[in-house]
Amino acid sequence: LFFRIRKLHGSQSMLKYGLISVLCQVMAEDKPWALISEKVKDVYLKDFVKLMAEHFHLVDHKDLLQNPLLYGPKIQAVFVWYYPRVERSLLRLLPSLKVVANGGVGIDHLDVAYISSLGVKVANTPDVVNNATADTAMGLLLASARKIVEGHKVATDPEISHKPFLMGVEVSGSTVGIVGMGRIGYKVAQRSRGFDMKILYHNRSRRSVEDEEAVGATYCQKIDDLLRESDFVVLVVNLTAETTGLIGQRELSLMKPTATLVNVSRGLVVDQDALVKALQSGTIGAAALDVTHPEPLPRDHPLLHLPQVLITPHIGTSTYETTRKMVERAVENALAAVKGLPLPDEVKPK
Repeated sequence: LFFRIRKLHGSQSMLKYGLISVLCQVMAEDKPWALISEKVKDVYLKDFVKLMAEHFHLVDHKDLLQNPLLYGPKIQAVFVWYYPRVERSLLRLLPSLKVVANGGVGIDHLDVAYISSLGVKVANTPDVVNNATADTAMGLLLASARKIVEGHKVATDPEISHKPFLMGVEVSGSTVGIVGMGRIGYKVAQRSRGFDMKILYHNRSRRSVEDEEAVGATYCQKIDDLLRESDFVVLVVNLTAETTGLIGQRELSLMKPTATLVNVSRGLVVDQDALVKALQSGTIGAAALDVTHPEPLPRDHPLLHLPQVLITPHIGTSTYETTRKMVERAVENALAAVKGLPLPDEVKPK
């Protein structure tokens, strides 16, 4: 740096501005490199990419594939929002990789054990998504129960000249069963209490008495008891081997014929074929889903054409405020890994 500055000639002013220019150039050269999907850059997080670019040189996935020898050895971090797919073929192109920083809590799309075996850290962004996802769960519950979407269609249909009766389901005073009483599930319970709902929950481990009393929740050791008693069943679990297919034909048959299934976890938690049959036969009353498998569903899938089904395109965390926090947290995790520091949100293989 000293010799680069000495090459500057002219007035003291020129020297000052030359020094600033050189310092900025050196700082830019010192930034680590990170991989990001062009889908994320151009669509999902377009407004937030500059937050990542403040700390990293960003490389599009498509540019990496076109020039693997140029970019591959430079990349130390991968930012993941569903894309790019962190497959073994991709990892082989990144010999300097130190971290896969996932935006969001769910990591079922990452082979954490294999990535970790390469000496690469994995991180997610818990906590920051809790409120937005819980809001979505309650929004789906309310919209389904009170036929909000149907009401909008009726109110804006130019062919309808009379007011039809859209009879919904009472939410206040009803019973909600929360399957998965973690951070998000507890936020759902807090919101449910505001509607004077009776709150049941099923979880791998029982929460403290203080937590239960704070929201008025009752623990169900057996999920079957929760399913039988609930007017609304809200799924808020991580996708694991144990939770895949957690709600199938047997579980659906235990629910009330008027009950609504709300899913803000992952599509594979529910056996969708069994769900279609349960809805068609009247075994349960309705379903409100922010997640399906696959996403999006094929356009001819039965779930898209059942009148008692409400589906949103996995928007649980899609608010400006939450997304910004997710990006900031992902950057924080990635920087820590690159600098050899402990990651705030490291996910270790089980």
